[in-house]
Formats: sequence, structure tokens, C-alpha cells
Amino acid sequence: MKLFGRLLLLAGLIAVPTVIVHSVHSRTTRSAPLYDLVITNARIVDGSGNPWFRGDVAVKDGRIVRIGRVVSSEARQAIDATNQILAPGFIDVHTHVESIYSLPTAENFIRMGVTSLVTGNCGTSAIDVREFFGRMKDKPIAVNLATLIAHGSVRRKVIGLDDRAPTTDELKQMEAIVEQAMKDGAVGLSTGLIYVPGTYAKTDEIVALAKVAARYGGLYATHMRNEGDKVADAIRESIQIGEQAGLPVEISHFKISNKKLWGQSPMTLRLVRDARARGLVVTVDQYAYTASSTSLDSRLPSWLLAGGHEEAKKRLADKSTHQRVIDDMKEALKRSGFKDYDFAVVASYAPDKSFNGKSIAEITKLVRKKNDVTSQIERMLDMYVAGGAGMIYHGMGEDDVKRIMQEPFTMIASDSGVHQKDDSVPHPRGYGNNARVLGHYVRELKLIGLEDAIRKMTSLPAQTFGFRDRGLIREGFAADLVIFDENTIIDRATYTDPNQFPAGISYVLVNGEVVLDGNQMTAARPGIALHGSGFFSPDASARN
Repeated sequence: MKLFGRLLLLAGLIAVPTVIVHSVHSRTTRSAPLYDLVITNARIVDGSGNPWFRGDVAVKDGRIVRIGRVVSSEARQAIDATNQILAPGFIDVHTHVESIYSLPTAENFIRMGVTSLVTGNCGTSAIDVREFFGRMKDKPIAVNLATLIAHGSVRRKVIGLDDRAPTTDELKQMEAIVEQAMKDGAVGLSTGLIYVPGTYAKTDEIVALAKVAARYGGLYATHMRNEGDKVADAIRESIQIGEQAGLPVEISHFKISNKKLWGQSPMTLRLVRDARARGLVVTVDQYAYTASSTSLDSRLPSWLLAGGHEEAKKRLADKSTHQRVIDDMKEALKRSGFKDYDFAVVASYAPDKSFNGKSIAEITKLVRKKNDVTSQIERMLDMYVAGGAGMIYHGMGEDDVKRIMQEPFTMIASDSGVHQKDDSVPHPRGYGNNARVLGHYVRELKLIGLEDAIRKMTSLPAQTFGFRDRGLIREGFAADLVIFDENTIIDRATYTDPNQFPAGISYVLVNGEVVLDGNQMTAARPGIALHGSGFFSPDASARN
């Protein structure tokens, strides 16, 4: 057996590292093929974290039905994956794809090997979850889709953008919306506590809604109240909410976005470890970059934004209020450890697309012929009044990114939406996140092992969000699969040229159907809704 194993290994090393696909037609004298598709000669990384093994995988009716030795002639189609890695399709637990029906191919995700998405993060989601999923009937999509019910969207519907606590009746209305969403298939509750209106909510309000999600088996996913100078307090609040509501906690895009605190990730990670040691279920997700991406108004004082854009414009028109905004923003900048807004880069600004890709410092110098901090803030306020902007903030340290990635409870997630190439300059994470982890951090830096990296993209997300038949290569599991070359996989998207797909990923299957075929997108749209455990449907067959 040892000699046979060595011969197999030698054969694998000599073989040409390409993937060959061919159709296998049954002869008239033989019965119909046993399988729809078989993948042969693969190095299987099954998602569990265990070492890879060589084998074949057979697919029938969207499911993995056999793992081991399979004869190609027993299937209608065969993929020879010699010298390739076969892994479960990646599950991205932090996305913003409410607009997916306008781009149903989700090509930027598929080409990263992602087969399932969780949307509704950071406090923004569809309110009518049943209707949101129901749109798949008329507009099929290429990926599987789950959603959270978002506190910010619920609060906006009931209270608007007011900076106040809900009344007793309003809280009951919010609880009812969350309950219905959980029954309609939401996987949990999300918050965005730096955004309006989530930032106006006190902890007890979040706990009340989280308790509703807990009754239906949901989790609590949070963009915390602070990721900078008060990050420790924000982590404690996140854990407190989960502890008091009795549900798992998932902390979104775990980071330290304060230059003064770079290197403090051992402290923030210890808070999570301590909670887990007490028996609480706490996980985090992370993208593999040192820059974040969000709105321009996230840098403005929350009190200014109460009531919405028009109210904020009225406040800014008042001279004394205007000065108060400038003073508050200067103080916040000082606390962040940055001397000016050179770290803040415009991703998309509709009124003047020439701003896209330039920093606030550069834009201010161009427009105002000045570059002091006050002038930069004034330029930001002008942009806000004109409609706002999407931004990229280069605010994290690489050592913290690496340290967080090594933790066993860290998942890999993009924090991205569906993209198509246009004149915007989005964050490269939407095109390269998973490939960057596998190419740069696994192969080049050897920071984590291949099997563990894939576990962070597959079985850990599936376990955390309750996707019982995904995230592993197991007989009976859904055939969400990705084939890639571990020697060539790499991200090609950059901050200056982000609209580039990664290299090295050849084939992606969703529910047994090939959606990426030899580096070409197919017309298949086999994605389904991934319902939470509280999902109720009169038709039992509708449950996933």
C-alpha cells in the first residue's frame, strides 16, 4: 500500500496541471448512467479541516452520492481534476446583495468560488423576507441565498430616523416584524450600530429583538458600535447581547480601525476567547485586506444625521451647528490616530466621477486649492450635501489582519455586494477575497494551512448559520463544489484597478449544476433560498 500510494503521488506530480471536461454518452446497449456528473482524480479538501485525500466524487440530482472510486463511464459528464483541489463551495456569511436580482449571475462571487451568500448584514435588509425569497421564481440566481432580518431596517420602518428610544407599542411592532421574518426564513438578526438609525438604539432594545430571533433558532450578527478607540467596549456589548438574549453571536468584519490601537488584536481576540470559554458561542468574520469600505456619512457625527438627509442639511446651514460638526470630526480624527483624511478614498461619487479613486486629501487640494484638515472636512460635508459617496478607508494594520485570520473561530467573508464593471472604483474584496486568502496568505505567506483556510470558508460558516447540508464534501450533502489550482490561485483585483477576477479557479458547481465551466460562466441559475430553522411553510417540501 505504501508503494502504491507513492506511485499515485508521483503520478499526480508528473501530470499536467489542467482540468479536462468531457461528456460520456451511454451506449444503446447499456442502461442510463448512474450519475449526472463525476469529478475524478481530485485532491479532496472536504471542508472539515482534515488533511486532503485523493478521490472521485459523483453527483446525482444536485447531491453528492458517492465519494471514492467512480468510473467515468458511469456518469453523463466527467471532470478530470488531476492536480486540482476539490473543495466545498465557499460560503460568504457577510454580503450586501439585496440587489442580486438585478445581477443574478453574481459573477464576482462565483469566480471567487463562492456558492452561498448571507445578506441582510450591518442593519440593512429586506423587511418582507418571504417576498424577497419569492422573487427567485421569476428571477433565478446562480448562488444560494440566505438573509438576516436587520434591526436598522426594522427600526426605520417603525420609528423612522429619529434619535430616541422606541415606545412600548413601537417595540412590540418591531418584535412582530422580526418574528415574521424569522418564520419566513431569516437566519438571525443583524445590527449596524455605527449607522443611522441603528446607532440610536440602546443595548436593551437590541436584546429585546435578539430574544425573538433566539426563539426561532437564529443568531445575532453585528457591525459593532465601535471598531476604533472603543472597540473593547463594543465587543463586550456584542457578547452581552448574545448572553442576555440566549443566542450565538457573530461579530462582523472583525478589525481594529484605529491607528493608535494597531497591534491590540491580542486583547480583542482574548475577549472573544474568554466568552467562548464561558460556554458562549461567539464567532467572527474577516476580509483579507487592511482597508474597509462604507459610506462617507459614517464619518459624520450621528447626531447630525438624525431625521435624515434633509434635516442634516438644515442643521449644516446653521453656522454654529456647522462649526460643531467640524469640531467633532476633528476630535474623532485625532482619536483615530490619523493626521488627515488621506486614508479616506472615494469609491463612487455620482456628482463627479473624476473623484473616484482619489483620497479626500487629493480631492480637497484639487477643488479648494488647500489641504488642511478643516478644508478636507468642509469638502466632505459638501459631498454629503450633494448626495454622499461610497468610500474606502485604509485604517487597519496588517499584523492585526494576520493575527485575526489565524484564530480557529474566524470565518472568511467579503463584506461585498454583487458587482459589474463600471466607472466606480470599489473595494477589491468583492473580486478577490477568497482567492487572496488561498493565494497570498496560504501559499505565499504560509500563515495558515490550506485545509484550515477552506474550513473557514465552508464548514465553519455552515455550522454557524445552520446550513445543515452544506460546507462539507459528504455523501448526501448538496453538490456545491469548487475546483481550483492551489499553485496558481491568486487575487488580481487591486485598490487602483479592482474590477478584475481572480486566477486559478476553473469550475464551480451549485446544487450539482456547473455555473463556471473552464473559466467561462454558464447560463445555469440553480441557486435556492437557504432558510433559517424557524422557517414555516404549509408545503413541507419547501423547507431547505
